[in-house]
Amino acid sequence: MIQDITTEWSDDELQRYQRQMLLPEIGERGQSLLRSAHLLVIGAGALGSAAAYYLTAAGIGRLTIVDGDRVDYSNLQRQILHSTADVGRLKVESARDKLTALNPNVTIETVAEMFDRDNAASLLCDVDFVIDATDNYEAKFLINDICVAAGIPFSHGAISRFCGQATTWVKGSPCYRCLFPAPPAKEPFAGPFGAVPGVVGSIQAAEAIKFVTGVGELLTGRLLTIDLLTMRFATIAFPRDRACKCCGGQ
Repeated sequence: MIQDITTEWSDDELQRYQRQMLLPEIGERGQSLLRSAHLLVIGAGALGSAAAYYLTAAGIGRLTIVDGDRVDYSNLQRQILHSTADVGRLKVESARDKLTALNPNVTIETVAEMFDRDNAASLLCDVDFVIDATDNYEAKFLINDICVAAGIPFSHGAISRFCGQATTWVKGSPCYRCLFPAPPAKEPFAGPFGAVPGVVGSIQAAEAIKFVTGVGELLTGRLLTIDLLTMRFATIAFPRDRACKCCGGQ
């Protein structure tokens, strides 16, 4: 549970977060909650770049980033944490350097591994919220199943071509398997349009910040879909599936 503690602010922090703290929904208490939170970002690619960047700028106290991949030239069209000079480097190392330069007040921890069943328990230890920024169905279903079992809230994000989607799970709400009981058929690989993960990753960051500070309305039981080609956004409500093999009995 995130601790609401009395916080002393440095001059740098007061200046850095002043616009955010002026929002009555956030204020000093909300900023303090952000500084005491530990978030896990699984994936340092397109979605993870946008989400991690905004979470770091917002003043999350501790951010753990997990990814075993290295930067490739083909990533640079959409993965904004990485630059040409980073090609060949581990994505988590490139991400750490950019995020630390952005906000040295945030503790950035890196794990140069892919998220799997073997490391899931240790990675989720002491985590308040998870960002699913992965790019494959196997990882997304694993994150759902493990987070639901552990009771750790998470934001799901996915992208394809010009489209994207996001939803959030907290205890008692419908989970990802309520919406998609099994992985859909694989589509031919194309794209994505570079701005799509920027939009979806920013939405995931917003969900995490709202959860930590306790403000607003989360995307629980709702799937937000975006299509940047037609510039159409839609929100689809979905119920909890009582037959869901992941959360139906909980």
